[in-house]
Amino acid sequence: MKHEMKHKLFLTLAFAGVTLAATGLNAQTSTWTIDPAHSGANFQIRHMAVSTVRGSIGSVTGTVTLNEKDITKSSVAATLDATTVSTGTEARDKHLKSPDFFDVAKNPQVLFKSTAITGTAGNLKLVGDLTLGGVTKSITLDLDGPSAPQKNQKGILISGFSATGKLNRKDFEFGTKSAANAAVGDEVKFTIDVEIDKQ
Repeated sequence: MKHEMKHKLFLTLAFAGVTLAATGLNAQTSTWTIDPAHSGANFQIRHMAVSTVRGSIGSVTGTVTLNEKDITKSSVAATLDATTVSTGTEARDKHLKSPDFFDVAKNPQVLFKSTAITGTAGNLKLVGDLTLGGVTKSITLDLDGPSAPQKNQKGILISGFSATGKLNRKDFEFGTKSAANAAVGDEVKFTIDVEIDKQ
């Protein structure tokens, strides 16, 4: 009888230990949503090798899974709304949205999904698959953040980060069929700034 009671007590304690371990594991990972009202992307590209054209994409949405114990085990999935591309010139914006470049009728979104985060705090690299104009390639970005979480006016815990990088547009066949191809530089520099809300 005593042996049976000890066995039941052992099983109870073992189950409690497993439950606590699982709870602790879940506590390390949290889900955050990108706030499109406070997020966006900026880019720049050379024109005729004499000037720099700058533009923006004004809407970014997505989800960040944050591992609070080990940032390199976190992940990012983001969607940029290509229909919001703006360079401050209406005719150029219309051309950028045409089949010559973004072709927003067929590809209204630019997608990014991380595959790895490497490095240490202050020197992090965000690696992922970028889909631009229907073509997907791996890119590596310099990651600044995430910032220390704080509560906003509504009591929601928020944070944020910036990812900076560059790509060769021809790797994505971006603009290569346009008559303006020769006038546009190959290298595109860009920064994505996001604010994230904890769920």
